[in-house]
Amino acid sequence: MKLGLNIGYYGTAIADNFTLIEEAENLGYDSVWTAEAYGSDALTPLAWIAARTERIKVGTAVFQMPARTPAMTAMTAATLDVMSNGRFILGLGVSGPQVVEGWHGRAFGKPLTITREYIANLRKIFTRNEPVEFEGVYYQMPYTGTDATGLGKPLKMMLHPKNPDLPIYLAAIGPKNVKLAAEIADGWLPVFFSPERTSETYQPLLDEGFARSGDAGKAERFAIAPTVGALLTDDLDGGRLAMKPMLALYIGGMGAKGRNFYNDLARRYGYEQEAATIQDLYLAGKKMEATMAVPDELVDEVCLVGSRDRIADRLDAWRSAGVSTLIVATSDLPTMRVIAEHVV
Repeated sequence: MKLGLNIGYYGTAIADNFTLIEEAENLGYDSVWTAEAYGSDALTPLAWIAARTERIKVGTAVFQMPARTPAMTAMTAATLDVMSNGRFILGLGVSGPQVVEGWHGRAFGKPLTITREYIANLRKIFTRNEPVEFEGVYYQMPYTGTDATGLGKPLKMMLHPKNPDLPIYLAAIGPKNVKLAAEIADGWLPVFFSPERTSETYQPLLDEGFARSGDAGKAERFAIAPTVGALLTDDLDGGRLAMKPMLALYIGGMGAKGRNFYNDLARRYGYEQEAATIQDLYLAGKKMEATMAVPDELVDEVCLVGSRDRIADRLDAWRSAGVSTLIVATSDLPTMRVIAEHVV
């Protein structure tokens, strides 16, 4: 099992705290990851990080697909791959209806179809075997809509990627999307991943996706890379409390009722009533009450919190679940170091 560091959004002031990234590279962390929502983008800080590091891989967790055409994402990924000397990992996600329609100003559509077409386009562009032609529901290259000029022609990307098989990871938590990740992507970026539930909740979905891929050896190559909130502390209750605001935000506020994928995930884990309560409180503006409604048991399932010995014991569960890269979400240097001691 390898280690990654998720530094989140640029708003976490990475420019003022590059020590975390330097320490990650020195400790033997394999990768560092950036995020985007509707503030800073994931690429700009990642390019800055790549320029100031030498070995560590750089990845997006995640690029929002609605924010960029497949061709723009391919150009961006290929450019950063070349500039980082082949260290780039492209993590993609469909985001949610509130951000897609409210921020990017486009229809949310059918996420499975969009994802399949988007990644198919990326593969064609990266390999550069021929000028790209694609006729899909959401993407056409060249564009063939009724308002087209008719002057578009198939093109081949001018830039040669360092790696024509540039790895594409897919963020997915819904059952159908997890299957799709296993079928068409090189890796999976789950969030709020519960290692003890892998065999029951996730493995059947992954196996079905692998079977659909037609690639007999894919399961052995496929990367599972969950982002995990982590904090080293002898105050277990205080550590759990530190993890709860993020869980409350996602379970309660990242989406409307009936269209919150993180709330659905908590329900699938068996926290139906708790998920409903967190959402009701959060959407009513009672964020503190929503935070306090997050069960300790859920924190223990999906986070790494507690003493040195407790974290060491919990790491075994992630290894046993087949995690390829444990992406640690922390801004605490002692936490990074303790996890590295037990993994690297």
